[in-house]
Amino acid sequence: MNRKVFVTHELPGCRIHELSEHCDVNVWLGPGLLPAKSLHEELAGCQGLVCLLTDRIDRDLLDAMPDLEFVSSMAVGVDHVDVAALTARGIPLGHTPGVLTDTTADTTFALLLAAARRISEADRFVRQGEWRRENRWSPDFFTGKDVSGATLGIVGLGEIGQAVARRAAAFGMEVVGWNRSPKDVPGVEQLSLAALLARSDFVSVHVALTPDTRCLLGAAEIAAMKPGAVLVNTARGGIVDEPALAAALASGALYAAGVDVFAEEPVPVDNPLLALPNVVLAPHIGSATTRTRARMADMAAANAIAALQGQPMPHCANPEVYTR
Repeated sequence: MNRKVFVTHELPGCRIHELSEHCDVNVWLGPGLLPAKSLHEELAGCQGLVCLLTDRIDRDLLDAMPDLEFVSSMAVGVDHVDVAALTARGIPLGHTPGVLTDTTADTTFALLLAAARRISEADRFVRQGEWRRENRWSPDFFTGKDVSGATLGIVGLGEIGQAVARRAAAFGMEVVGWNRSPKDVPGVEQLSLAALLARSDFVSVHVALTPDTRCLLGAAEIAAMKPGAVLVNTARGGIVDEPALAAALASGALYAAGVDVFAEEPVPVDNPLLALPNVVLAPHIGSATTRTRARMADMAAANAIAALQGQPMPHCANPEVYTR
């Protein structure tokens, strides 16, 4: 009897179609994202799961799925999965590292530039007819913050953080960095987190969300940032204290922010960041290019196919399951 694999969303790329050569495949076709209750129902009796970062794979779900043999997620970060629970059960977890490094670094710089030069504000000014109604120009008309020659502090010097550092160098920025474990990166001066926050004109967040990094930039850290600085977050929402960030932006302590990720997604209508003009907001699109998303889906499918063939996943987030 063929094993059964549930796929929580239609995926791009080519390799996902190969899954049916190795198993019986059931794909959620919507509408919308898969509700938690439907995930529980559809996954029952399945040996494999191919999921997205929007799917919560917790201990309660796993306890109800005794037949589950592997999980393959189309994501780099695995904070939506109880990795410890999977590992305790000997279940490998596939993910898609590396493939979205440049795409996310590009998004980071897009948000940084847009926040510094008030692009969202200017766009609204034109679209809403204010430019024509006011018919004005002055030397301080929509003036922004210089990027070239400024200091960029990178919190987390993994692949994406290093890619952002390379882009910053091309803009003539001075780059300083902090990493949880010391990491020598060419062109990046290593500082303590406190020193980085105090010195940087721009701060960009690139750490994974873990228990150690949750609220890494809390109220105290945000208050310690250089006055008039810009904060950019394309990592995970739980790393930054959103109410504290909103308060600092509203008071003028910080100049602006670019935010692609939020503690709760989709963003609630009462999130204080939504009411602020000096925040550039995006709906978690750091890796959202056609090519990158297709490559991510192909990697997720390759991880699943390897597991179905009894082989180690090419990209496994808990490789210790293979050494037991």
